[in-house]
Amino acid sequence: MACSTHLLSQGLYSSHRPSPAAPGNFRPGARPPAQASPGVRCISSRRGLVLRVAASFEQGTRQVEVTYDPQAKFNQLADEIDKNAGMTRLNLFSPCKVNVFLRITGKRPDGFHDLASLFHVISLGDTIKFSLSPSKSKDRLSTNVAGVPVDERNLIIKALNLYRKKTGSDNYFWIHLDKKVPTGAGLGGGSSNAATALWAANQFSGCIASEKDLQEWSGEIGSDIPFFFSRGAAYCTGRGEIVQDIPNPLPENLPMVLIKPPEACSTAEVYRRFRLEQTSRADPLTLLEEITQNGISQDVCVNDLEPPAFEVLPSLKKLKKRIIAANRGDYSAVFMSGSGSTIVGVGSPDPPSFLYDDDDYKDVFVSDACFLTREENEWYREPISSNATFSKEDLPTSVAD
Repeated sequence: MACSTHLLSQGLYSSHRPSPAAPGNFRPGARPPAQASPGVRCISSRRGLVLRVAASFEQGTRQVEVTYDPQAKFNQLADEIDKNAGMTRLNLFSPCKVNVFLRITGKRPDGFHDLASLFHVISLGDTIKFSLSPSKSKDRLSTNVAGVPVDERNLIIKALNLYRKKTGSDNYFWIHLDKKVPTGAGLGGGSSNAATALWAANQFSGCIASEKDLQEWSGEIGSDIPFFFSRGAAYCTGRGEIVQDIPNPLPENLPMVLIKPPEACSTAEVYRRFRLEQTSRADPLTLLEEITQNGISQDVCVNDLEPPAFEVLPSLKKLKKRIIAANRGDYSAVFMSGSGSTIVGVGSPDPPSFLYDDDDYKDVFVSDACFLTREENEWYREPISSNATFSKEDLPTSVAD
């Protein structure tokens, strides 16, 4: 399988390569080589040995000179080291997602729910740094955010354990998670971290598993994880693990703003309060067709988990209503992503001004974003953006007042 990644370090020992102007075959005590002539030929330079044959037609004699070139020998050894050293460090972007629409279509015998949803990766994401560990028994995870588990409960560790189980790899890692995606947000940050860890482990092992393998395996530890092995946009059904790529359904330069209150929505609690009779009756395939042909509008951004999420967190319903009421044509749609508690406004990267005028919203998370995709056999690349968390104190006085 083709194997590539955009964040590999440069080859080892590159500084030891001779420049084109560097002196060539030198042998202590030997005469300086004569100017090249039709009577002098270089027969071989294999393994640092240079065999030069000089023929004198006038004297009818032939001179054979064997020269040892230590620099050429060293270069060959360095090439072998470069080839066999393998990867020791890798930094990867771990983007989150939004559900452009989310229909819940039924209850399954296994206790899960069937869904039909257009998932799309967006440009907000974490950064994960992987380093090979000398340990052959344990991964070590650190993070910049308090409260994120760093043990076997974390999906990154679960993903690495899964990869070793499936492939027999004995690689263990030191991992640092630089987290920017809020937790309990309905953005799939943890699922993305798990998919990124599987991708990284496969890179360290020489891509012995296909992307299809990684996608299928990942469903064993999370329903949303397989989606991230799409190209970035997919129509997902089943528990979410049945992934159908949808090429470029939306323009990547379409801006959005993400607004999340400090309170999180428990996915389990949202589903406990879910009632099938409260769902939309819109055909998900019709929604998909409308979006791919005509783009995003408020009518197509249906989320059947909004009613139970608004029961769990009534202030979230109020927040969505205020954003819609404050909309002056900036947003083509305002909707909740996943099971909450992030509200998405598509069409503008700017939040409504009331977020900075009302002390009730001084602690909200706010970030701009855009849609994001990836190329085959490459992982997602972080775009240049202004992703940030804002508060009223961050704004100039003339704006905040």
